[in-house]
Amino acid sequence: MNTHQVQVGGVTRDLPIVPVSDTVSVALFNMLGDTEVTEAAGKALAARLPADVNVLVTPEVKALSLAHVISRESGKPYIVIRKTQKPYMVEPVMREVVSITTGKPQLLVLDGFDVSKVKGHKVAIVDDVVSSGGTLHSLRQIIEEVGGEVAAILAVFTEGDERPEVTALGHLPLFKNS
Repeated sequence: MNTHQVQVGGVTRDLPIVPVSDTVSVALFNMLGDTEVTEAAGKALAARLPADVNVLVTPEVKALSLAHVISRESGKPYIVIRKTQKPYMVEPVMREVVSITTGKPQLLVLDGFDVSKVKGHKVAIVDDVVSSGGTLHSLRQIIEEVGGEVAAILAVFTEGDERPEVTALGHLPLFKNS
């Protein structure tokens, strides 16, 4: 299997190159369970977090451990945008998104209990990889709808097109399938 080597805060990883469609492959970055990479990335991104940010917002699953490290290092709380609506949620705010890695529609859900933690605050969106920008766009819509202001976007990597609005530790190219 072909790989693409990356550095994350002094930690080296060889990422497998995997197809996500008939024409495109990606260097698959999955830090779930990789404590060394998560800690290195979280510490490096916490150091780049603007001082005026009040709260971190992250989509559920892969970036959750990253948000936890950034929160611990910065002292800023974090909120998780879930991918399913739960019965206990009160007046949830929802958006649908199609991610390059899933290829199908997903739901993003902010529990109504968390709205007051975002409203009137400067927010940093935390994600593992920003690629097509679909998840980022939906997160921004939810944050702004409830009265928050996106003041920063932090990611371990951007992928594909350059994304100057994202503070990232590196960039991953897209690979054309032969």
